[in-house]
Parts: sequence; C-alpha cells; structure tokens
Amino acid sequence: MERRDFLKIGAGTGGAFVASFCLPLPTNAAGAATGAKGAKAATAATSATAASAGAAFEPNVYIRIAPSGQVTYVIPFVEMGQGSFTAIPMMLAEEMDVPLSTITVEQAPADEKRYANPVFGMQITGGSASMIAAWKAVRTAGATCRAMLVNAAADTWQCTAQECVTRDGKVVQAATGKQLSYGALVTKAAALPVPKDVSPKDPKAYKLVGTPAKRLDTKSKTNGSAQFGIDTRLPGMKVAAITHCPVVGGKVRRVDDSKALAVRGVRRVLVADDIVGVVADHYGAARKGLAALVIDWDDGPNADFSTTAWKASVRDALKRKGIVSKQDGDFAAAKAAPGARLVEVEYDAPTMVHAPLEPMNCTLHFHDGACDVWLGTQAPVKTQQAIAAVTNVPVEKIQVHNFLIGGGFGRRLDAEYVGQAAKLARQVDFPLKVIYSREEDIRHGSFRPLYCDEMAATLDGAGKITAFSHRLSGSSIVARYAPQWLQPGVADPDAVEAAETPYSIPAKIVEYVPVEPPPGYMTAFWRGVGPNHNAWAVEGFMDELAVTAKADPVAFRLAHLGDNPRLKAVLETAAAKSGWGTPLPARTGRGVAVLNAWGSHIAMVMELGVTPDGAVMLRRLTTALDCGIAVNPDSVVAQMEGGHIFGLTAVMLGKLTIAKGRVEQSNFHDFPLMRIDQTPRIDVHLVRSGAEPGGVGEIGTAIIAPAYINALYAATGRRFRSYPVAAEELKA
Repeated sequence: MERRDFLKIGAGTGGAFVASFCLPLPTNAAGAATGAKGAKAATAATSATAASAGAAFEPNVYIRIAPSGQVTYVIPFVEMGQGSFTAIPMMLAEEMDVPLSTITVEQAPADEKRYANPVFGMQITGGSASMIAAWKAVRTAGATCRAMLVNAAADTWQCTAQECVTRDGKVVQAATGKQLSYGALVTKAAALPVPKDVSPKDPKAYKLVGTPAKRLDTKSKTNGSAQFGIDTRLPGMKVAAITHCPVVGGKVRRVDDSKALAVRGVRRVLVADDIVGVVADHYGAARKGLAALVIDWDDGPNADFSTTAWKASVRDALKRKGIVSKQDGDFAAAKAAPGARLVEVEYDAPTMVHAPLEPMNCTLHFHDGACDVWLGTQAPVKTQQAIAAVTNVPVEKIQVHNFLIGGGFGRRLDAEYVGQAAKLARQVDFPLKVIYSREEDIRHGSFRPLYCDEMAATLDGAGKITAFSHRLSGSSIVARYAPQWLQPGVADPDAVEAAETPYSIPAKIVEYVPVEPPPGYMTAFWRGVGPNHNAWAVEGFMDELAVTAKADPVAFRLAHLGDNPRLKAVLETAAAKSGWGTPLPARTGRGVAVLNAWGSHIAMVMELGVTPDGAVMLRRLTTALDCGIAVNPDSVVAQMEGGHIFGLTAVMLGKLTIAKGRVEQSNFHDFPLMRIDQTPRIDVHLVRSGAEPGGVGEIGTAIIAPAYINALYAATGRRFRSYPVAAEELKA
C-alpha cells in the first residue's frame, strides 16, 4: 500500500494536528470467528487487495493532537468494563511517548466501512478481539505520529531526526537539551511530508505497556459522572415500560388500557406485535400503568415448548449426519486396534440468559425523516439496521449515540430489542426512552444455545489416547448473526471452536449437527462463546480418560501436550501454585482444566469442599494465563476474576427453564448472581511468553465449568455430565 493511501495529515480546528490513518481491514470475514489467526490472515490478504484496487482514502483511525498537547483517539471499540478505554490508549501513549493522562478517547460513529473490527469484518466489540485488532493498528499509528513530530522538531533546530529523542510529550535535542512540546510542533508537523517505513517500538523497550495502570474511567464510574445508555436525559423525553407476550413468540390480541390511562403521569399506551408499552413522565408511573393494563394474549405456536423438548430435539439431532470440521487419522482403525480400550460418554450444556446489571434500554427520537438513538451497544451498525428494518428510515439517516455499557456479555451484540423499541417510538413525536424491566430482560432476552455432545476415545495399553471423536449438536448462532462468515459445507466456526481438544492425538474427528429451537427463541453469543460448551465437555472427558488410565489428571494432560509448549507451561504453573497433589480434608478436591482460544492459553485448578448435606464450599481458584503481552496486567487479572465469577454463577446457580413456552425464572431471586460471601480466593498468575496479545474477556469464563465438575468428582467420587448440580445429588 502506498503511503499516501495509508496516512493523511492536516490541521484541525484550533490549530490541532490531525492524523487520519487508513489501515487495512478485511473485505470479507472468512475465518472471522477463528480469533487471532483469522485476524492476521484477513488483514494481510486485504492489504494487497486494497492497494491493487486503488481504493479511495477512507481513514479508520483518527488521532488529534491539540496545541495544549492533549491527544484524542477516536476508538472503534466500546467500553463495557473490559478496560479497552485504558489499555488501547496505553499502546498509543507508549508509541507516542506521552503521559497516559494526556490521552482521551472519543467513541467512533457507526460506520462499518471505516470502523469494522478486522477480526470480524463488522463494527462490533466482542469475542475477545479488541486487543488483537488494536495491537498493530494503534501502535503503527502512534509511531508514525511520533516520527512526524520528531521531524518537525529537527526541521526547527536544523538537525537530524536521529539527534532527537522523545519523552513526556516533548521532543528533546539530545546534545543541547533543547525541548519542544508536541503541542508547539503540531502546525509544522501537519505541513511536513509523511515519513516512510515507520515501525513500532520493540516491545522489549516498552516502559508503560506491560505495567499495571489505573483505569482512566475509574473516577467517573465511582463519582457517578460516567454516562450509560440508561442515563439518557433529553428535553421533552418520556419513558416507556414494556411487556411482552408471556409465551415467547406470542402476539397481542387486545388491550384494555382504561385503568392504565387513569394513572397519574401516564400519557399513552402503545401496541406493536408482541409488545405493549406504557408511556409516562417517569418510569415509576409507566410501571404502575403497565400493572393496570388488561391484556388478552395470543400464545401462538410455542405454547407447549419446554426445555425438555428443546433438549430432546438437540439430542435427537445427533442421530443425523453432521458437518465434519476436523478429521485427522483413522478413528475406526484406532478403535479396532488390538488392546484398545474404548470410552464413550454424553455431555450437555444448558441454556442461559445474559442478565447484565444494566437491563436493555434505548432512547429514540424520530424527526424530520431521521432517527437518533441513544444507548450502549456492542454493535452500532446492527442497531442502525434494526431500526431501518422496521421503520423504513434509511440507515444513513440513523445516528447512534453510543455510551458506556453496564454489562454486555454478548447480549448487546444483538439489536432486536432496539427494533422493538423503534416500533413504539415511531408512534410518538417526542424522544422516548424504552426500558426493559429485569423480568422482561430475563424472560425475553436472547438464549445461550443448549448443546449436546457425544464423545469417544481409545486408550492403548500404556494409557495414551490414540483416537478422539466428538459429535456435537446445537444452534448455529453464526448462521443467524453473520451468515457471510459461513461457507457451504463448512461447520459454524464458533460452534466447533475448541471442540477438537488441544492435545496431540493421532486420530481426531469432530462433527457438528446444527439444530434450532422454534422461532422466537433467539440464540446468541454468551460470554465464553463456542469454547464455553466445548471446553466443558472436552475437559470433563479428559478427566474421565485419566481415571480410566489410572493416571493423575495433571500428569495425564501433560503427557498429551507435547507440541503445545505454551499450554504446558500454564498447566505446570497452575499445578505448582495450587499445591496440586498435596493432601486435602475428606470430601475436598481439586479439579483441573486447560484451554487455548483467542490466542491465549489458560489452566485452572479449582479447590472446593462438599458438606455432608451437599453444599459446595469454594475454597480457591488458581489460574495460570499466557495471553501474550499483557498490555495492562491489572486489567487482565480483573478480567480473569470477573470471568471466573460469571462462570461460577452459571455452573453453580444458573438454572433457566422453559415450560409451556414461558421462561420460568424472572429476577435475581430465582436466577441469582454469585454473592461476595460465596466468592472464593482467586489467584491469577500471568505467564510471560512474549507473544502478541491474545483475548482475555471470554477465556476466564470458559475454563470454569470443567474445572468445577472435575473438582466435584475429586471431592465426592461422583461424575456429573450436566449442570447445575443439585445439592441432593451431592449429599454424603
């Protein structure tokens, strides 16, 4: 790519230096769900394509340096607690040699052409891909800005750039000690030629990246000034409380709103397909009005649907032939080999909902043939598309005002709730804030798919695995969410990620059978995505194979990790730090699990005890993680802690059931979150490898279920292949 196609420099308002970078993004998302490998391959392929096509300069990275020295970065990712609004500025500060405190971020507008995530080819934040996507782009942009400021100073002093150094937002002439701030150089830098072949620093020279840094958003989040979508306040705005048909997929037949309209503060009652909204001056009045409605619902075709029926359909799907996503060696021959021991098991992973602390909400205002929407979303372009689909307002006339997000976990990758809200807001001429109650959010959100797994393996006389088979069935989220990611005859890459095991096994086969629940039950990405259910099944099965081989579970895994040194290193670290093999009290055990996904490698040892009456007492989690370069180690540790607690909530407490088409749980009293007094000691050990950063948002959740179920076995001698496990099943 020519330099003129990569970077343009200009003067912004107030004499600011503005660098507009056009960094290569994929023209398609083949392999989009394959994490770091897919990102690198797609970016490399697209660079050559863009150059040969002579594409117009359409910048997707903006850096603005004000005369005051303040640096502003327009960030294409969203902040939902994962720390990207600190870690990504750290990369920029490192390359530009400016204090982290001088960098502010602005949220990029909805524009998939410019701001698509290179891992996915879509403008979304999720899948542990932000650091993977930002690593090269942000560092290259920062290094180029620094080089131009150095050239501006060298031109001022009539010396060479090699005679200058940078530090703390200044260029210093090494021989004389002369200094010029970046702010003083912005005008001259904007007029200079763009330097060629600028490379980021060697990570070994980093002084900021790799060190713990305080989160830039901590102050605003603790003093209450941080703004989330639900905090939106607009002149003339009204608030709507909504209710859906109790049966997912049902419709409104008729509404008696006479009592609701008599509630003080209630202004309107709006109806759209399967939802009814009460519009009021404030949310309290809207909720009172909603309670006063008399609604006759048409339950529709799902009135007899249940989790039992869903599980049966997923289990039955395994009777069909699926799509083979991995095939090495000859499983049948290994199975027939003399002395081979065959082990066969079935696992299943239950459905879940996301239940973020900030429930679904958005504020919409239709005016002058256009629409403004205020919310926190992981997918701003999908938000535009959801509104356009139900209102016929062109996408280009829909402006998304994106906020901080009070919990995403994949739920806010979808925008169907925005489309529902748009149907209501289209009926009024004022800004309308639509808020899902906790009950509506749990009962009418999106669902983590229910999966079933059939696995088989053969062991030789020495206790080594000679063949492994994994057949799994469940919903294909990618087929709904991003069908362009799929290729004919190729399995959903998310559904099968981590299904093949990370171990060296001569013969492997993985086969996936897609099967969907009835329309209305929208399956969606859930924190941990594909590896969540695959690591659960595979690592539980590995423990069973270790028992069959009469081997220690850690030693058994290490014996099969010959060509995976990074995973071997984290497993050895976790075992050593946890005291693996040391004596424990009765009905107390340690469970181990490993996983590599999103360019990261993790091992966990979970220690727990089980009381005679079946109560599980978590004692300690020991995690070893190799995520490559940890840009902000404190944030990485926090991600592990939060991901672990999220996973523990699911595996221990997350019982979601459907009966007669209705989700039976409604709030945190019957779909609880883990409490602080239930949370164990969590020790996180970062293992350095020097690799490029991998993802950390998902992996901390995905490792939990197998470690937990293996620890239960170690404590009780009972093997469980589904969860949550009831206390009755654990009694002495």
